[in-house]
Amino acid sequence: MTEGLFTAWTQKDVTLKNRIVMSPMCMYSVENEDGHVTDWHMTHYTSRAVGQVGLIMIEATAVTEQGRISTNDLGIYQDEHVEGLQQLSSSMQKQGAKTAIQLAHAGRKAVVDGDIIAPSAIPFYDDSKVPKEMTKAEIEETIEAFKQGARRAKEAGFDIIEIHAAHGYLLSQFLSPLANHRNDEYGGSAENRYRIVKETIQAVHSVWDGPLFVRVSADEYHPEGNELSDVVQFATWMKQDGVDLIDCSSGGVVRTPIDVYPGYQLRHAETIKREADISTGAVGLITSGLQAEEIIKNERADLVFLGRELLRNPYWPRAAAEELGVDLQPPKQYERGW
Repeated sequence: MTEGLFTAWTQKDVTLKNRIVMSPMCMYSVENEDGHVTDWHMTHYTSRAVGQVGLIMIEATAVTEQGRISTNDLGIYQDEHVEGLQQLSSSMQKQGAKTAIQLAHAGRKAVVDGDIIAPSAIPFYDDSKVPKEMTKAEIEETIEAFKQGARRAKEAGFDIIEIHAAHGYLLSQFLSPLANHRNDEYGGSAENRYRIVKETIQAVHSVWDGPLFVRVSADEYHPEGNELSDVVQFATWMKQDGVDLIDCSSGGVVRTPIDVYPGYQLRHAETIKREADISTGAVGLITSGLQAEEIIKNERADLVFLGRELLRNPYWPRAAAEELGVDLQPPKQYERGW
């Protein structure tokens, strides 16, 4: 029988009980601007594990203090962050979910005090803070920060790591000709623009042997930006560098209109899966069990990432199972009402 939404999926030694993934979504819920896990994070994420989501990926978690999207974001830039992250990961795992963390650096999109850094001194918006063009030493420091973030993620017990190279954040900025105007080995050609991503993947692999995902913006929706064919090449290189799955989102590098409709990013996942011969995750206005089942059964992607739908309904897997006629066993505490 063809694999479906509620079929298990294994990568390396990690097995997800189904293909449903909670997409990383910033909660802006850190207190005291210190990057630490709060009671909100414990409740929010663990409830989705109770709801039978197969893989829960926590929000973009900053590898440097300077690289936070906002001062209310989670951080993994200090060893002191590990304890709270470990408690969070363990809480979800006890309810049967596998756990992932998205390692991130905001680059020119950081809204923090002091200098911000980017591949080139080009602001995100005309009224945004102008970033400092990164020196080679700062590039090396940032790669090391991703490495140390991966080390801490391993110590915290996460099952999967995702590197955030989408939505116009730092690694996405390097990949994009719209944000990267460098004339050294980190700019110019596609291969040069990919270099920092390659070196980051290598650095993470030096401390991490579990499944590794990368989120990409598969289309920048700008005539001078990356389009799907460019990102297929990046994904091909990522597979060669040991990445296990490409999480296929889009946009965010510059302000530009996007035609949004159900499954509007699905063709990105389908094309990258086929042409780069790598597992993919589909994301973007996937709302029903039938829609998600079609994606998996037709082998258009390997995993289905849900964002807002899981904000609306922590028990979305139950609704999807009922729609598909699948017997999804509830937590024993909920047997009377499920």
